[in-house]
Amino acid sequence: MVQNNKLSLVFLVLFFGVVGVSTAAIFIRLCLQVADESGLGFSLLIATFRLTIAALVLLPFVRIPSQFPVSKKGYICAIVAGITLSFHFATWITSLSFTSIAASTTIVTSNPIWVTILSWLWLKEKPKPLTILGIAIALIGGFFIAIGDAGSLSGGSNPLLGDGLALLGAFSVSLYFLLGKQAQNEGLSIGNYSAIAYTTAALFLMPLPFLFGINYWGYPSEIYLYLLGMAFFSQVLGHTSFNWAMRFISPTFVTLAILFEPVSASILGFFVFGEVPSVLVLIGAIILLLGSSIAIWGGQKN
Repeated sequence: MVQNNKLSLVFLVLFFGVVGVSTAAIFIRLCLQVADESGLGFSLLIATFRLTIAALVLLPFVRIPSQFPVSKKGYICAIVAGITLSFHFATWITSLSFTSIAASTTIVTSNPIWVTILSWLWLKEKPKPLTILGIAIALIGGFFIAIGDAGSLSGGSNPLLGDGLALLGAFSVSLYFLLGKQAQNEGLSIGNYSAIAYTTAALFLMPLPFLFGINYWGYPSEIYLYLLGMAFFSQVLGHTSFNWAMRFISPTFVTLAILFEPVSASILGFFVFGEVPSVLVLIGAIILLLGSSIAIWGGQKN
């Protein structure tokens, strides 16, 4: 059992982890504003920078497996996972050009719902009734968010498009998680899997901005500072905090803590941009997060 002082430290680290990942949406929106760019091309540039920095951080820790050989299928799963991860970042980052921070971050963190559905269809892992109830509640919340965004002046330039892109981001990162599970079942360590997936995603994205007439250099220096800030606070601080916390407490609890990202991101969005979500979006976000929590809890019981 985790001692009280250690438990307090774990919760403190989790808190800073949630705040860390919440800064991603803020840094992305700042980049979009300073560059006066929007759309897929510039979003691909942001995604490429984030994944490249993450890959460079992980590559020194790659270890050649000696005791447990990795099958060819394991490496294939990791490479395909990298492609799905690149699609996740491309769609989610683009969504922030069109919809509110609250709607985008809430929808993209609904991935536990899609992991459950895909596990049911792909891996034949039948969910428990409590999980199905959570999915139904989350879908109702998503409906409220869509309606609230459509009728809100602060929802963005094209909120329904933004919400749809965030949903694609949630779906694609769910594939990334499931492929990661398959890769690790084939003998690939979590460190090696992450390094391969991040490197693949970065390499896959690198040439794509040029197709949209976007160059990597020539932007104001603030943009590169924001990109470094996103890589450090969101990737290194945020995700590393979650991985560390899982050594001491239940992964289910860590997953539930991650669901507070939209709350933290929305608060930061209010103070940085003065962005206030509509009442329907807030109600929908609460319902969706409640449904996701129930689904996660039901999955833990499964």
